[in-house]
Amino acid sequence: MTARRVAAAACLAAMLAALLVLPGRWYLLMWLPFAAGAWLVCRLDRRTALVLVLAGGAALPLAAGLEPPNSSDDMYRYVWDGRVQRAGIDPYRFPPSAPELAGLRDGFLWPEHSNWCVPSGCTLINRPDVPTIYPPVAEALFAVVPDGARTRPMQLTMSAFALGTAMLLWYALRRLGRDPRRAVLWAWCPLVALEAGNNAHVDVAAVALAAAALYVLARAGTRQAAALGGLLLGLAVATKLTPALLGPAVLRRRPVTVVLAAAGAVAAVYLPHVVAAGPAVLGYLPGYLHEEGYASGTRFALLALLLPGPAVAPAAVLLLAAAAVHVARTADPDRPWRGAAVMVAAALLVTAPTYPWYAMLLVMLVAYGAPAEWLTLAVAGTFAQLATDLGLVQTTVQRVAYGAALVVVVAGARIRSRHATRRAAAPDRPVAALGRPGPPP
Repeated sequence: MTARRVAAAACLAAMLAALLVLPGRWYLLMWLPFAAGAWLVCRLDRRTALVLVLAGGAALPLAAGLEPPNSSDDMYRYVWDGRVQRAGIDPYRFPPSAPELAGLRDGFLWPEHSNWCVPSGCTLINRPDVPTIYPPVAEALFAVVPDGARTRPMQLTMSAFALGTAMLLWYALRRLGRDPRRAVLWAWCPLVALEAGNNAHVDVAAVALAAAALYVLARAGTRQAAALGGLLLGLAVATKLTPALLGPAVLRRRPVTVVLAAAGAVAAVYLPHVVAAGPAVLGYLPGYLHEEGYASGTRFALLALLLPGPAVAPAAVLLLAAAAVHVARTADPDRPWRGAAVMVAAALLVTAPTYPWYAMLLVMLVAYGAPAEWLTLAVAGTFAQLATDLGLVQTTVQRVAYGAALVVVVAGARIRSRHATRRAAAPDRPVAALGRPGPPP
């Protein structure tokens, strides 16, 4: 039986790898072999499961990275920012199209024809007329990745972070007394393979730091451990802002120490750039929030279906604030990933992003122990991104996909609650009633 399960899991992993190299509209199919393969791996003995988890965690991002990025151009900005820093220029000072950076342009990032064209030329770099949006830890990572081989170094770097996170999850789950086989939910997740291996999104590095922070904070019995966890969380936020959503879930134990350590880490990595570039360290963040419709309310697809336009943005803020208060009051400090998952899921449902990589943080939290059905939010993001390719209206797809995910999440919560109630209400049965021999007379 074990051999058949191993063979079946290996075949499903191979099928998943094959789907990763097909065009984008096939991506929705990848979730089927992933679900079946993860189910099988979680029913194998731990040693065999570890081999499969690590093999899939290494091979799947590599398979996805056989081609250049095909659903995002963010990686080209990473490569450019790294090049600018290696030239001794602070990345927040100038946009890519600035004449001060003309000497750094080449045929790879600045071809004759591209989707992004400005007076200084056409480029693969998105929004070339605005400064970078990425925080300092991300920028430091970009600076150490060479770009001589074009896309491959960045893709391999982010693939390594994906595999490292799988290894960390296995170790952390085992040390926390939980089932380490749940690491397969991260290691084999098609979203992780695509966004780390193909699109090389820096989110995977932020998730790795956030995963380490959660492990340390779940075991933080001393002030020093709490400070280390806060430091790691601060570095995660200074890589990509989304790990800040974990904050309300980790403040039940030594909150002052955690907050001070996190804030100190963020301040420390920003300080050199503030000295070099001043207020420009904010980069394109304010413009990005406006462009994405956060201020106008057009970003919130589900809420816009229920509320008039002027009320959407305030309602989104209130809902997220309520979720933060609820999580801060109820989170289990020994299992902070549960409350963190509630916060991240709330943010995904409120904002309904068309960028599936925003759900990578939730995938990690599910691997730690959040309900597995919450992965439907990651599927919703993939579906929303593919709306145009499928010939569908994007807003409609966002509403249908995230609405369906919300139904699944609520249904799962109700079913779990009923099972817990029945278990609590069931009377204790004597050992003999279970078909086991009773004590000797």
